[in-house]
Order: sequence, then C-alpha cells, then structure tokens
Amino acid sequence: LNALLREERAIVSEVPGTTRDAIDTPLQWYGQKVVLIDTAGIPKRGSVVPGVEQYGVLRALKAIERADVVLVLVDATEGVTAQDAHITGYILEANKSVVVVVNKWDLVQKDHATMNAHRAHIQRQLKFVPYAPVLFVSALTRQRIHQVLETATRVYQQRHQRIPTGGLNDLLQDAVARHSPPSKAFKRLKVSYATQPTVDPPTLVFFVNDRRLVHFSYQRYLENRIRERWGFEGTPLRLRFQSRDKKSKR
Repeated sequence: LNALLREERAIVSEVPGTTRDAIDTPLQWYGQKVVLIDTAGIPKRGSVVPGVEQYGVLRALKAIERADVVLVLVDATEGVTAQDAHITGYILEANKSVVVVVNKWDLVQKDHATMNAHRAHIQRQLKFVPYAPVLFVSALTRQRIHQVLETATRVYQQRHQRIPTGGLNDLLQDAVARHSPPSKAFKRLKVSYATQPTVDPPTLVFFVNDRRLVHFSYQRYLENRIRERWGFEGTPLRLRFQSRDKKSKR
C-alpha cells in the first residue's frame, strides 16, 4: 500500500500478521476514483486462534467481498504458498477478478529466463485461475510498481466488458462447427444461441436442448474460445446453460 501511494499510510513489518484490520484508502487514478483496501492476512485453515486474529480474517474476507479486483501478494523468495492458493480460492469462490503480484523481485537472482520460469511455476500452482495476470515488482526499489494499478484498472474494465450478442453467437457457431458438442445415451447436446445478461462478473447464458449433456470439458472449451476473442483478463466467467426442452429442466 505504501509503495503504491508513495507515502506511509500503513504500519509495515517483516513479521507476518502485523496488519490486523482492513484499511480503506481512496485516491484518484488518472481521473478515476479508486479505493485501495489493505487487508489482514489469512492464515491456513485450522491455524486461526480466537480473538484479534480471527477478527482480522473475517474482515479480510469481507474486504474480498467488497472488492472488484483483488491483488494476491506473493513473496518472490518463497513462491506460491498453500496460504496464497487458499486466499486465491476464496477470491474465485467470490467471483472476483484477480491479479497476482510477486513482490521482492529485487531479491531474486535472475537471468534472461528467470521471469518466464517463475511465471510458469506460479500459473501451475494457481492453475484454477489461468486467466490471472502475474506481475513481478519490488516495493523496496519501486520496480514495476506503476504496473499494479495499470493492470488492476485494465482488469476492472474487462470485468465490465459486454459482448455484442451477434458477435457472441458468430463465435459460438464457429466453435460448434470446429468441435461438435458431446453426446450421452445417444442424445447429442445442441447449443441454440447465447447471450450475456450481466457484467461484474460477466455472465453468459447458453440455451441448449438439455443442460445435463453439458460436459465440463466442453464448457471449458467454449470459455477458452471466448477468452481468445475478448480476453476477460484476470476475470472469472460464469457460464450458465439453460434447457429449452421443458422435460430436461430441473
């Protein structure tokens, strides 16, 4: 937080757990109003003790619920820990957008391949959010600090992106032609059309003959095709399948 603001607005320490409460800091970012929320850390499951620490965890989870984009701070000298993955899981469950920020990059010995290797390792550890951008920064030297709010703003815009219905259905038609929907018990999935009723997070509704025929792998295939075309960087997509056949509705 202090590195982003270029002033001491929060108490910092090398000791984990120093931040006990969520701190809201409003600012203007190129004319856009932004609120930064510095949260308390979230310990591993089973390690939370009653009292102040437990209260801090609850406040951190509420901060995630209030946020549009959540920055997951990873220590470059430690890599992704179980706690980092746990926090990212909370973010995913809350359908929030996410940016992974790897701090203390100045302490890592590097060559021309180091950054790509670290990024690939982080993406493997956080494979359930493959769409999350990964930044390598140093709060101490301010290396690439400017990229944090730039990326968060871009991800916020992607979170509120709306796909034209015509363009979405053109892509859907092409995707189905390239990869036929699966079948089950001699009944094949038929996808009629799709629409995006809401943003924040982006929600896409696909009208099908029987949603029980939708396999997870085909859902992922459609999501990947949509991301190839429209990005949605750092943002989860909610794909909903609605049966048009009344007999197949639950």
